[in-house]
Amino acid sequence: MPTNFTVVPVKDGRKSREDDDVDDNNVFREEDEDAPFPGDGMPKESSPFINNTDNEKGNLYDGKNMALFEEEMDSNPMVSSLLNKLANYTNLTQGVKEHEEADDDEGPAKTKKPVKSPALGTLIGVYLPCLQNILGVILFLRLTWIVGTAGIMESLAIVVMTCSCTMLTAISMSAIATNGVVPAGGSYYMISRSLGPEFGGAVGLCFYLGTTFAGSMYILGTIEILLTYIVPSAAIFKAEKKEDEAEALLNNMRVYGTCCLTLMSLVVFVGVKYVNKLALVFLACVILSILAIYAGVIKTAFEPPDFPICLLGNRTLQNHNFDQCLKTMEVDNVTVTTKLWSLFCDSPDLNATCNEYFTLNNVTVIQGIPGLTSGVIRDNIWGDYGPNGMLVENKHQASEPAADTSQDIYMPYVANDITTFFTLLVGIYFPSVTGIMAGSNRSGDLRDAQKSIPIGTIMAIATTTFIYISSVILFGACIEGVVLRDKFGDSVKGNLVIGILAWPSPWVIVIGSFFSCCGAGLQSLTGAPRLLQAIARDGIVPFLQVFGHGKANGEPTWALLLTGGICEIGILIASLDAVAPILSMFFLMCYLFVNLACALQTLLRTPNWRPRFKFYHWALSFLGASLCLSLMFICSWYYALVAMLIAGCIYKYIEYRGAEKEWGDGINGLSLNAARYALIRLEEAPPHTKNWRPQMLLLLNLDSDHTVKHPRLLSFCTQLKAGKGLTIVGSVLEGTYMTKEAEVKKAEQNIKSSMTTERTKGFCHVVASSNLRDGFSHLIQTAGLGGMKHNTVLMAWPGTWKQSNDPVSWKNFIETVRETTAAHQALLVAKNVDSFPTNADRLGQGTIDVWWVVHDGGLLMLLPFLLRQHKVWRKCKMRIFTVANMDDNSIQMKKDLQMFLYHLRLDAEVEVVEMHDSDISAFTYEKTLVMEQRSQMLKQMQLSRTEREREAQLIHDRNTVSHAALNDKADAGPDRVHMTWTKDKFLTERNRNRAEANMGVRDIFNMKPNQSNVRRMHTAVKLNEVVVNKSQGAHLVLLNMPGPPKNRGGDENYMEFLEVLLEGLNRVLLVRGGGREVITIYS
Repeated sequence: MPTNFTVVPVKDGRKSREDDDVDDNNVFREEDEDAPFPGDGMPKESSPFINNTDNEKGNLYDGKNMALFEEEMDSNPMVSSLLNKLANYTNLTQGVKEHEEADDDEGPAKTKKPVKSPALGTLIGVYLPCLQNILGVILFLRLTWIVGTAGIMESLAIVVMTCSCTMLTAISMSAIATNGVVPAGGSYYMISRSLGPEFGGAVGLCFYLGTTFAGSMYILGTIEILLTYIVPSAAIFKAEKKEDEAEALLNNMRVYGTCCLTLMSLVVFVGVKYVNKLALVFLACVILSILAIYAGVIKTAFEPPDFPICLLGNRTLQNHNFDQCLKTMEVDNVTVTTKLWSLFCDSPDLNATCNEYFTLNNVTVIQGIPGLTSGVIRDNIWGDYGPNGMLVENKHQASEPAADTSQDIYMPYVANDITTFFTLLVGIYFPSVTGIMAGSNRSGDLRDAQKSIPIGTIMAIATTTFIYISSVILFGACIEGVVLRDKFGDSVKGNLVIGILAWPSPWVIVIGSFFSCCGAGLQSLTGAPRLLQAIARDGIVPFLQVFGHGKANGEPTWALLLTGGICEIGILIASLDAVAPILSMFFLMCYLFVNLACALQTLLRTPNWRPRFKFYHWALSFLGASLCLSLMFICSWYYALVAMLIAGCIYKYIEYRGAEKEWGDGINGLSLNAARYALIRLEEAPPHTKNWRPQMLLLLNLDSDHTVKHPRLLSFCTQLKAGKGLTIVGSVLEGTYMTKEAEVKKAEQNIKSSMTTERTKGFCHVVASSNLRDGFSHLIQTAGLGGMKHNTVLMAWPGTWKQSNDPVSWKNFIETVRETTAAHQALLVAKNVDSFPTNADRLGQGTIDVWWVVHDGGLLMLLPFLLRQHKVWRKCKMRIFTVANMDDNSIQMKKDLQMFLYHLRLDAEVEVVEMHDSDISAFTYEKTLVMEQRSQMLKQMQLSRTEREREAQLIHDRNTVSHAALNDKADAGPDRVHMTWTKDKFLTERNRNRAEANMGVRDIFNMKPNQSNVRRMHTAVKLNEVVVNKSQGAHLVLLNMPGPPKNRGGDENYMEFLEVLLEGLNRVLLVRGGGREVITIYS
């Protein structure tokens, strides 16, 4: 959709035409000296623009045209400044900045060298690097063997599957790469910024391991070419017997591979620039080798090369130790035996004892490369799998089987060195299609990365797919099947099988593949440490941070050492066929998450998802991800599980210990969408009784430093919830949000820190309100969202309410009790909360005592059960006490309660406590009287304090009025009226107030207690006696919480009743139900 911009110059209307000619730069310089505003106000390190400088801050809004927006300039730059910075944006490749700084430090002037703008196009920057990385060791060393073993049809299936996987991944990668600027870092950057730090770190490390093991594979390929095809005599370990050849080869690979790895690591350490300069040479080797193969194929159509293959019966022979495929030959009319005879017989004599199969069958010679027109393609259509040690046979040749086959393994036959099956070949072949990330890894060097990466990558995959498919068909059409299945070319005198097909000489392929493998190994050792360095510098995996350091110019020295160590593991495995499936797993894991990232972003339709590459679809990405996952298990199910386990462990480690990063990733968006969907589906009606669990709103008190006053309340909440359900931790600061914003944020940080310490999982919310009462009311009313709202409020008992002269604390407490009752929410009040156990404590044998006085919906029964799920309370037993009056049948009550608990599936001891009606004791009467006298006295004291304040105000008003009368006598008119205090009036008012106060004091000592209060006090005293008698040694006592009085005048008496009820008990949890059943006997 085209967008048109029109830039309109705005001029000050009062400015004259002559002023327009003044040099703008001078004007800006003059104004900068006294500019009162700091421009865009953003610190340099936090600016999103690389070229942000402090020198530009003064000239952002000079003049009067933008005066209306002056106050916003501190946080919001002008559009002109923004566009200027965007136009000057340079995307530096990883490591370039450090190199430049190192170079600058060496120079005496330390002047900054200008950075060259990225100038690589699609061909040089993306297409050829991808081509070089995709084509490699498997093509030259294993593709002919795969075609011979699997057959043309199954080989094509392998190629199509793997290439489809990489093509779909390339489409997804192109969408991600064109969705904004991709800094250097390539696939790791794309995945981590799309799927978040956890997935990014896990997949980034998997990609790193894949790249490292790829280096091992290329080094093993280099050594295999060197020792098998170039200088076989250089082998250190030599096999005396044929059965020891495989082990000797592996030991040679280990020794030479380690030496080669050390040499390559030194080259990378000394100067990576030499590796980059040789990249063109290595690419030329690959291209020339492929051209030589096609030239050789064309030549076979009219002049096939002469490479005879010797068969004994239908078995293929290794022709290292003989020149002529004959048992005997005529020399001067005398029949003599050949070298072949001595390999199968115990002596060169004609009457020697020979191998039975050798005696029964004749030797024949066939051409190893019959040519395109020979029709050999019909014999190579289908595969020929077999176990380790199976002989390579030509099924069309006649053969007489021998009775004794035990000696076959010692004979010079060509045989399988490993057990072959289709899925194994998929794992070995897959590394030949990796390398599609080469273009995105160089995104910082591209002139137009958003155009070059999709075109170059997809064209490279299309080209290599054509090469592989055509190679499979042409190899099957040109080369004899027994030669194709001969992995190391033993039947063609130790030549590279693909080499004998090439024109003009097999050495073109041998030398070309050797340098190609060397170059690929060097590039893997160059790229892998930088990838690890990028992950380490992101800080998402703490134990990797040491690998973010390097030499002064940014070279990743420590990362190179680790890479070399991991690479050595692959070399010690020593078998190319065993290493290839390992790196296949890690690459497939990486490709899987690239596809998932694209699909996720597409389905979520995040606002920032606007790729310039339009030919993508979420279905293609899901298909690619499914194909990657399938290929992982096709290649090797146990390797796949190990790779996923490694990625899972890294994911959980980053989640548990990693640095918190917010990259606007897709997983965050997915979580948000899932949460929204779940909240919409979640009914706002109360959940069914079977699903009810306490969803907590935890009301905290903060001290003067805004730290949590009772952290044990968080511990208790953790023990009660065990991470299940909803927990909201709230607190209130007095004041307005405008003035308390910084304190609110500090309080939230302190609470979150305490939650982390106490392992409380939930949400934190601190509000600023004009008073605490309204703040807690707002939290109770509005906390939660939709169906995810709290149903239970947990708070601490105000322990110092008696000592405080200010009644606000206990009044707020009682109002909170009333609020929860009105909102039909359960209330839990913890008394002596600082003595509650921490999460590290383990309570021994003890009890949790439940005093079930009134039915609260079963909450008293449910809470001990939930507590005992936590390891702190696990060893505690549950006891339930209920109270029986005189007219109740206590024996029947106990039986009924036991049956009720049985149906509830709760294990608890049951005891019925009888409370006999008794006369109100003098102690109770006296305690009630003292309570009411104290309450009355506090009211009088509060009244006296109010009157004193009023008296001081009267004196202040009198003085103010008298001074105003003197100063403003001349200005006083009929509209101004003053309240005038005379001395008599003042004394009369003061004496009246004192008389009222004295009368109130006399009434206190003459008052009688209210009978309703006496009854309530009697209940509190008697119940307290029973509870203390039975439960004083319990670890926790749960008790029904009486409701507050409807008449607010008795609020202080209510607090006194509760204090008497809880006297003498250590840990108490007062429980008040929410007015609904929370436990059921039904399933």
